[in-house]
Amino acid sequence: MEDASDMKLRLTHLRVLALWLLLFVVLASPAHALPEGFVYLADVAPRVVIDARYAGADNFVGRPVDGYHANTVILTRPAAEALARVSEELAQFGLGLKVFDGYRPQRAVDHFVRWAADLSDQSTKARHYPGVDKAHLFRDGYIAERSGHTRGSTVDLTLIDLKTGKELPMGTPFDFFGPESWPSYQELPAEQRAHRALLQQVMKRHGFRPLREEWWHFTLENEPYPDTYFDFPVE
Repeated sequence: MEDASDMKLRLTHLRVLALWLLLFVVLASPAHALPEGFVYLADVAPRVVIDARYAGADNFVGRPVDGYHANTVILTRPAAEALARVSEELAQFGLGLKVFDGYRPQRAVDHFVRWAADLSDQSTKARHYPGVDKAHLFRDGYIAERSGHTRGSTVDLTLIDLKTGKELPMGTPFDFFGPESWPSYQELPAEQRAHRALLQQVMKRHGFRPLREEWWHFTLENEPYPDTYFDFPVE
């Protein structure tokens, strides 16, 4: 028959085992669990270069944007898998993708709206909207209270040379507000027009729809959440 000291020792061992099991579960769980249907792009398309502009200061706001806490890109699984196929096709020709943004929290869109309403802040005008009056950003459609990005299947990206990692010239920087960013804009060197056309063709071939005003912006045609605007953070 087990005496009291043996029973106490057994209970101590059980408690230690329980603590180790709890620690294992915590460490094995993802640090930032995503809502169902969402994935980290890097897990699905590891060749794609991530340059999450809104997590830093290199963007039209000039500072990290609300809701972005890490240099990572989140998308719905169908969008990420389609982008992986784009990446694989381009790799055959020595080209790749660099992604600037994917899923965008609603709180980030709200931050954009507040920034656009602050006409005293013109710090990024020279790079991002030299020919546009900031007071007209709402009127001209550059800033809005809703964004397709918030539904999780829209992506902003460009082409890169896989050997050098350098971006191919596209005529304007990412997030340049002006007609020069329209894919149809013709007053560019032939090489830059060709790069825009290539990006459009390969993205369309894999189920993405381009935007008339931005050469870098594409939305998955059959997006899984066409009417849902999410607000979980990017971390």
